[in-house]
Formats: sequence, structure tokens, C-alpha cells
Amino acid sequence: MKPDPAVSGWRRVLQGNRVLWVLAAVAIVSLIAGVGVSFLIVSPGQAAADAAAPEPGLITVPIESRELSNDVTIRGDAAFADAVEVKIETGSLGGPAVVTGRVPEVGATFEPTSVALEVTGRPVIVLPGDLPAYRTLSVGLSGPDVLQLKAALVSIGIDVGDPSSATFDSATASAVAALYDRVGYPTPDAPEGTAEAVRGARDGVRAAEDGVASARRALAQAQAGPSNAERIEQDNLVRAAERALAEAKAGKGQLSVADAEDQLRLAQARRDEALAPRDASDAQSSLDAAYAGLDAANEVLADASDSTLAFLPASEVLYLSALPRRVDEVKVERGTILQAAAMLVSGATLTINASAAESDAKLLEVGAVASFALPDGTEMAATISSVAPRKAEAGSGSGPRYDVVLAPTDPTPEQVEQLRGQNVRVSISIGSTDGAVLAVPLAALTAGPGGESRVEVAGDDDEKTRLVEVTTGLAAEGFVEITGDIREGELVVVGR
Repeated sequence: MKPDPAVSGWRRVLQGNRVLWVLAAVAIVSLIAGVGVSFLIVSPGQAAADAAAPEPGLITVPIESRELSNDVTIRGDAAFADAVEVKIETGSLGGPAVVTGRVPEVGATFEPTSVALEVTGRPVIVLPGDLPAYRTLSVGLSGPDVLQLKAALVSIGIDVGDPSSATFDSATASAVAALYDRVGYPTPDAPEGTAEAVRGARDGVRAAEDGVASARRALAQAQAGPSNAERIEQDNLVRAAERALAEAKAGKGQLSVADAEDQLRLAQARRDEALAPRDASDAQSSLDAAYAGLDAANEVLADASDSTLAFLPASEVLYLSALPRRVDEVKVERGTILQAAAMLVSGATLTINASAAESDAKLLEVGAVASFALPDGTEMAATISSVAPRKAEAGSGSGPRYDVVLAPTDPTPEQVEQLRGQNVRVSISIGSTDGAVLAVPLAALTAGPGGESRVEVAGDDDEKTRLVEVTTGLAAEGFVEITGDIREGELVVVGR
């Protein structure tokens, strides 16, 4: 009988690898033995820890005496506010707007009446205002730009006459002349031909005055009536006719009575006509026309004279709101031609612009004191200037936020430069205790059946505790101020 091939094959495997099988068996036995022993062996450290483990009990902390302060912390960027590009109106120059001098340096400050630039030898005067200069202002013009000019001049102590009038009058011209005198420049030259126009207007006024005088004489003559000689002459003619009639009636004259009577009536009619008041309407009309001509000549002279008064070219004034202003960047130099923005200016006061969530913003008040650190670690104070809700941004799901603006307190120029452009962490105290108070962790407080606040005070034996009603104060830093029948150092329960 032949042997089974399968049995022969396994036998050969077992017999040919006997050593390997023995080693595998030993390893398995060792592993099982090691696991069993590990449950029985305890290290000395573990044994000691197990022996020292306390019985479960109360978790207590001592009542502390400490100062509490509740702060709102936000981050903000330090920058000069409201940066704007300075553009100067040069269309009225009639030629290239060449920068000839007075180019400011970065960091310079513009105050009212500062000269921002010198263009073609003329100043660009800084005045407070929101409306940009868009036309040359002279006598006779009216509008909001005139009102703005008057308000600006009044703000720097220059009399403008009636500041509520929107018309540029002779008083305004005098005020503009005073402005140029203050900045140390002559008033702008009158337009070419102005002097000749004034002389011609004065000649016209003299000619009109002569015409009026002539018309007045003619009217006076027309209104005067006949002279005494004319009256006597007419009376004599009537009396001669009366005598002729008397002689005719007496039969002594050469005329018949009828002819004599006709001659008398004719003499009387001529006398009445000669002595009647004369018509002076034509002379009066001539005089009225002469006066109208004189008025027109005076208006021409006034207009010509007004053109000699001081005026303010649009190219010589720069209105800036919220003065003073700081020069951040200068884009021109002497010799260049103004074609775009001349410089970049911003508010002269460095501010910290931050934002806060609505819950924090409602705790902040204008005038509140804050603190922050300079890049070199120096602590500085700041004051809140404004707290205003931010306009909601489309797609923003972070909830309402508020813009918070703070002003550093009296920074030095070096600190301003160090702070500019930095993002700083600002801490604003919204409440603090007046000195040290008794305080416990918030977890130590419980509520009584009437809603009163209580703490559980542990005695010498943890199993003996008492509930003490307390009055709470400021909560900050995880602690709360308490007052009541308690003492510093007593233990209060915070857990079990």
C-alpha cells in the first residue's frame, strides 16, 4: 500500500523546520507569561500614590482680598485719519502751472493761512472749508463759495462786513486784501486794460454831467415864462388898440368902430398867447434822458472801479476740512508742472482706528481712558474719541460691529513716528474696584430660593459647611466681589 502524499508533505514540513517551530512556541509562551505577570507587579511609586490617594471630598478655595478690573480688549491700526489728495485748480492761470517755491516737507502741518505751494510765483493759501475752489471770486459774484470764503476769513479774525450775505462786495474785497497781507503776498494784479477802462468811464461820467447841466438850463428857461419887456410890449399893443377904438367911437379916427374893435380883440388875444405859461415837457424829457445817461456812466465807472479791487483766484486758495492737516506725501518739486494731485495730506492728529463687537461697544463711552503698548513696549494712554455703528457689509455674518476711534494722550513726535502704521492691542477699563475687595471665583456662587446669592463656607471639618448670603459687586477675571458675613482666608466650596 502506497503512503498518502498529503501526509507525507506535512510530515516533511514539520520535520524539516523543527527548530523554527520550537522558537515560535517559546515566544508565545513568554508573551502570555509576561502579560500575566504585569497584572501582578505594582511599582513602588504607584503603590505609594495608591496608598496616599485621599478620600473624595469638597473642593475649596480661600476667599481672597484683591483688586478687580473689567476690561474690553480690542485691536486697532494707528494712522493719521482722513487722508485726501490735494488738487489745485489751475485753469484760471492761462498758462503752465509751474511750481516755483514753497514746496512743503513730509510731516509739515497745514494751519489756516499756511501757504501750501507757490505756483508761478503766487501763493496757494490754505483755508478751512469743504467746498473746493472752482472759480475766481470777485466783486458782484454770489453763491455758496462766497459764503464759505467769508466764514473762513471770519474764523481767522478778518472782518468781512456781513458774513451772512452770499455776495462778494467791497467789504469782502477788503477782507481778501487783508488775507494777502497776512500771508505776506501782494494782492493779484487787476486784469490787463483795467486802468484804461476806469479812465474811459470817468470821461463818460464827466460828459454825462455836462449834458445834465445843459438840459437843466433849458428846462429852467422853458419854465421861466415871458420877460417884463415882453409883458409891457403886449400891454402897450392892447392899450393902443383901446385908444383907436375910442377915437373911432368919437368920429375922430381913421378906422370905423367895427375895425377898431377887431384890432382890440386881436391885440388882447396876442397878449394872452404871449403871456401864457410855456410847455416845458420837451425840456423835462431832455433832462430825464441826461440823468439816465449819467446813471449809466456811473455804473460803468463803478464796474470799472470794482475790477481794481482785490479778488481771489481759484488757483490761489486751497480749502481743507478739519484743519490742521499733516503732509504725508509730496508729489511735486520746484520746476515741475502741476497736472494731477500735488500732495497727500491727512489729519494732523494720529488716531487708533479699531472695531468692536456690539456687546463690547455698548460698554464703551466717549472720553473713557484706554491703554496700549508701543512697539518698544512702552505703555501709553489713549482716550476714546468716538464709538459709532459700522455700516453693514454685504455677506457679513459676523454680527453688528462698531468703529471705535481713540486718540493717544500727548505722544511725542518720536512716539508718533514709532506708532504710525502699527496694529496695537488696546485695553479699555470699563469698571474696577476702589482698592482691594473680598473676591471668590464665580463657581463659588449659588442661588438661594429667593434668587439671592450665596456661598458655601467650609469649616475645620469639611463635612460641616454653612451657607452665607452675600452681596455681589464687580465680576472680572473669573472672580466676583462679595460682601457679607465672611472673612478673608475662609474656604468656600467650588465643587465636590
